[in-house]
Amino acid sequence: MSLSENDPRPQPEPPDLSRARRSAAAAARPMPSRRVFLLSATAAAAAVAAGLVPRLVRPALADDARRANTPEHFEVAYSDAEWRKRLTPGQYEILRQEGTERPYSSPLNDEHRAGTFSCAGCALPVFSSRTKFDSHTGWPSFWTPLEHAVATHTDTTFGMVRTEVHCRRCGGHLGHVFDDGPKPTGLRYCMNGLAMTFNPQAA
Repeated sequence: MSLSENDPRPQPEPPDLSRARRSAAAAARPMPSRRVFLLSATAAAAAVAAGLVPRLVRPALADDARRANTPEHFEVAYSDAEWRKRLTPGQYEILRQEGTERPYSSPLNDEHRAGTFSCAGCALPVFSSRTKFDSHTGWPSFWTPLEHAVATHTDTTFGMVRTEVHCRRCGGHLGHVFDDGPKPTGLRYCMNGLAMTFNPQAA
């Protein structure tokens, strides 16, 4: 009789038998169904939307932090009903609801005359034709606004982090600014044509 037969301690399984049992256990384990996977993904998205899981966003600018505590006050202000009367439906959607027009839909994208682009909500001059350039995006683009013409805030809609641009005087949404523009600023103010009007320079 061998020593192992007299030893009361449990003996290790042979390697081949141990691997076979692990494989059988893995095969018997139920795989998560597609429904369970989709429900888990939906629950995770709902948690993000509810603020239970923080989104990854860049830090807000200093003026955004101030604006969060102190709402902006604009020189030109009307009730929502009055804005609807003063603006066309397309202008209202963009200026007051922060909508976006279809690319290449605005005649101002192809406007190359000398002149000034103004806010369609309050007529404040916001951009000069001297800073307009063809960005090949389908929206009127500029590398800088006129001085004291616009203000910005951080926009985190649609799961992105962008810098929104609005009229300094009435708060009307104009577009967004990006850091892929030409010299000398390296910025691209991508504006909605419906949010602006154009006044050609006198000959």
